[in-house]
Amino acid sequence: MAYTDIDKPSDYFNTVLYTGTGSGASNRQITGVGFQPNFTWVKTRGSSQEHVLVDSIRGATKALDSTADGAEETNNTRIGAFISDGFQLGSGSVQNRVNHNATTITSWNWLAGTSFTNDASSTSIGTIDSTGSASDVSGFSIVSFTGTGSNGTIKHGLSTAPSMVIIKRRDSANDWRVGSDVLTNFVKHINLNTTAAESDLAAAFNSTGPTTSVFSVGTSVSVNASSGTYIAYCFAEKQGYLKTGKWTGNGNANGPFSYTGFKPAFILIKRTDVAKNWYINDNLRLGYNVNNPYISPNLTAAETGGTEIDILSNGFKIRAGGTGHNQSGGTYIYMAIAENPFVTSTGIPTTAR
Repeated sequence: MAYTDIDKPSDYFNTVLYTGTGSGASNRQITGVGFQPNFTWVKTRGSSQEHVLVDSIRGATKALDSTADGAEETNNTRIGAFISDGFQLGSGSVQNRVNHNATTITSWNWLAGTSFTNDASSTSIGTIDSTGSASDVSGFSIVSFTGTGSNGTIKHGLSTAPSMVIIKRRDSANDWRVGSDVLTNFVKHINLNTTAAESDLAAAFNSTGPTTSVFSVGTSVSVNASSGTYIAYCFAEKQGYLKTGKWTGNGNANGPFSYTGFKPAFILIKRTDVAKNWYINDNLRLGYNVNNPYISPNLTAAETGGTEIDILSNGFKIRAGGTGHNQSGGTYIYMAIAENPFVTSTGIPTTAR
């Protein structure tokens, strides 16, 4: 049996960096992704701007912001379209969030792939109708649904139970809800747009972890108001490609090591026992260990930091004792996506940086 089904993770997830050119670049194309994305997340690195999250299910011009609880906005001055090797910026004259002049910008891009529509009453999969796009190989899906106001289950399009689900209400202001198998198996939740610690809210995920076919929602208006519209991003663990986990801080520079089974290309981190920011590190916005600046999904701030983690061939290691990453006794969760598997299906190991 092969160690992994994905020898080239960049076929499913890829980070592309570019530099903004200002308002004169209507319909500018950002290429080099390697595929037509189904989900793109853009953030300026060198200036304070809101995040822009778009996907192919809602449409490229419908943007969400991970720093805020606001409804989606339809605005063609952000992202205008997905193209075969990336995405096209909008046609408006003001594009600071995605094309700020002379500012470095990062884009994280995911491939989903296979479209699906599920009529729950006819398929008996879940209790709430859904549409979406899913890649069973990489364990990623995007799911759109309309709420019912009653506890329900929703098809996620994968054959493996997601280990993390992120839900955002689209039609009104509500917090982003994040559930994970490392948050007492979806009994607790955290908010992507705030610093808040994990909390109990049975009405979010109905205190129920996903199965191999559906994820659960409760009656909270943030995830399932009657006639409310929602988008969910589902991530399932895949050996050699995607891993979720947690660690307990030890408070010193020789911090905990998290084994992922691959060299990470993307690491999402959140302290869960007290209020702290989220952090994203990736394999392109760096110098050499230790020099890995982070971006916070819940903040508009430019990238900062850089001495908190080492990115290694088979995981990552905490290299600072700060409260955001490694306070003694603190609890931290992560989701990581691969640059290279530690061992490919051919048996060849990856190398360290």
